[in-house]
Amino acid sequence: MMDGHEGHVVGVDAGGTSTRALAVGPDGSMLGRGRSGGANPNSHSPEDATAHLAEAITAALSGLDAARTRACVVGMAGASKLSDPVVAEAFDRTWDGLGLGCPVRVVSDAEAAFASATTAPDGTVLIAGTGSIAARIRKRRRVSVAGGYGWLLGDEGSAFWLGRQAVRATLDALTGGQPIDGLSATVLAEAFGESPSGTPLEVAHKLITMANAEAPIRLARFAPLVSAAEQQGDPAAARITTRAAELLVAQALAAREPGEDTPVVLVGSVLSQCGPVAREVRAGLADLDVLGSADGELGAAWLAAVDAYGEDAPRPQP
Repeated sequence: MMDGHEGHVVGVDAGGTSTRALAVGPDGSMLGRGRSGGANPNSHSPEDATAHLAEAITAALSGLDAARTRACVVGMAGASKLSDPVVAEAFDRTWDGLGLGCPVRVVSDAEAAFASATTAPDGTVLIAGTGSIAARIRKRRRVSVAGGYGWLLGDEGSAFWLGRQAVRATLDALTGGQPIDGLSATVLAEAFGESPSGTPLEVAHKLITMANAEAPIRLARFAPLVSAAEQQGDPAAARITTRAAELLVAQALAAREPGEDTPVVLVGSVLSQCGPVAREVRAGLADLDVLGSADGELGAAWLAAVDAYGEDAPRPQP
């Protein structure tokens, strides 16, 4: 499909586990989509992150003239990493290699996520996907944050945090002589593919070794097991999801001014409406206007459309 004389814009959601890109026409119509691996420069090397970005954007522009791109906005988790000159140079080379007819504007994933849910210029966005962060939004720009310190120093309530807590709960069961069922049984099955042999202490050592041998972010794969176990009535899983929700609610409120009545946008896999953490977070924020985010790339594409066509630009249609 070829774009018209007014060109097109590109919006990108570059997260920790995946990168999604959209090409959108001036009427908000979808012209192309692309997808690749994660591009958060805090959890991926600059080479991998930029390769994934290039792959997703190139796929979204398939059949289009890249030089007719009017604006490109990339909502990026870990965007602050671009303050490192070595990382910034790698990304600049990637932008140059794409042949776009415009500069690339990198914004935080919080800004893109907020814009995906509302046209309001001010509010709060709470993100809990692979990592977690809350941000205060003013005039569609992030002006302050709560949390967002990454897996080593924070990410409370995130998929990483849930997965780590699931592994810790399993280790507690193994070393404390508790039954290995429910959450702990599913964690061991996910970790080893079958029930590992050995005494409980030997299995605990195997689990510790496995967890430390992998990239820390891999712990996020255990997060869905927590939600599933909570729905089956597992008490350890319920304690984890309740604590995650408490931490996320506190994070959201910390990003807001006293008495603020602007929207709160919930974003990320952990805050999907069907999950137990999302349910408890919504309950904790029940007095506020809580919105669910659409895909972050839709928000990034709309910000790009505003850059290219002005405030009256139509919102992209999924």
